[in-house]
Amino acid sequence: MADKTDFLVSRTDINTHQIATESLPELKDGEALMKIDHFSFTANNITYAAFGDAMNYWDFFPAAEGWGSVPVWGFADIVQSRADGVSVGERFYGYFPMSTHLKVSPAKLSPAGFFDGAPHRQHLSAIYNFYANTKTDPTYSKDQEALRMIFQPLFMTSFLIDDFLEESAFFGAEQIILSSASSKTAYGLAFLLAARTGVKVVGLTSAGNMDFVCSMGSYGTVVNYDQIATLDASVPSVYVDMAGSGAVRSAVHNHFFRTLKYSCSVGASHWDQMGANDTLPGPKPTLFFAPARGQKRTADWGAGGLQKRSADAWGQFIEAAKSWTEVIESNGSTAIEAIYDDTLNGHTSPKNGHILSF
Repeated sequence: MADKTDFLVSRTDINTHQIATESLPELKDGEALMKIDHFSFTANNITYAAFGDAMNYWDFFPAAEGWGSVPVWGFADIVQSRADGVSVGERFYGYFPMSTHLKVSPAKLSPAGFFDGAPHRQHLSAIYNFYANTKTDPTYSKDQEALRMIFQPLFMTSFLIDDFLEESAFFGAEQIILSSASSKTAYGLAFLLAARTGVKVVGLTSAGNMDFVCSMGSYGTVVNYDQIATLDASVPSVYVDMAGSGAVRSAVHNHFFRTLKYSCSVGASHWDQMGANDTLPGPKPTLFFAPARGQKRTADWGAGGLQKRSADAWGQFIEAAKSWTEVIESNGSTAIEAIYDDTLNGHTSPKNGHILSF
């Protein structure tokens, strides 16, 4: 069997990366080896890298000193197993490193799948540690793997933000302003908000992405970043920050400082433009952590209740989203490095959905 290959990023400068190889790990009793077939790569994965230390994303898949493995969502097959109840040939969906292989310690096995019981992952959110068995997953379809990898992790965040805002009565706002409106998490949220009454959805985007954002029909108003001052500042608003740009955040806060009801920080598609929040007028930006919200709703509704609600919303969204997306499959280390660089530097089209494999 071939060596293990990893795409690694410098923890101090995410512009710097390397391809590393090492021997496949030896398995102990209770462990299994997964071969990663393919995975999606979006701006969301850049957020994982940008917040690698701050939010413990580097802890999932430890790498050599000074390096980090960017988490991705994908599909993998069991190729070796010394774990009872986990068989060679089974296929799983879940959270993986940008690598060819992952060693796991299957725990809490059920027909639905297993959790990785590796000691280094136990302080991390359980939502990222579960691997779903495609054999028993009623929503699984081989020909829908690409769309699931591209959208499902992002849409779950969209779903949970929509739920949070609705439960909070939108903080008394009449409009929700989304930055990075062309990002998949943003337009998933816009799709859900557009179905609600009483709130308008405003998208902020770059000039180059205006046509794409407008074409989806989810945003009531779309403006360029340099047109924020043209929005009606008297309208009570909530800002959902997908971009992480300090300049955009400052422009929104300063323009709506009398009427901004809540400022929600989600992503960092503009990871290199993040600024401080100390001098911002209006409400202090509050980080939205999807796993914590998911755990709350699991407690409120039960795991089945959350799954049903999110699955119903997902079914409606993906029917629309597949017409907005061109799936692009790329193979090999060189392609992976190129797409990482393009995504990092904002050079990818919002219409593209990248699926990568080594």
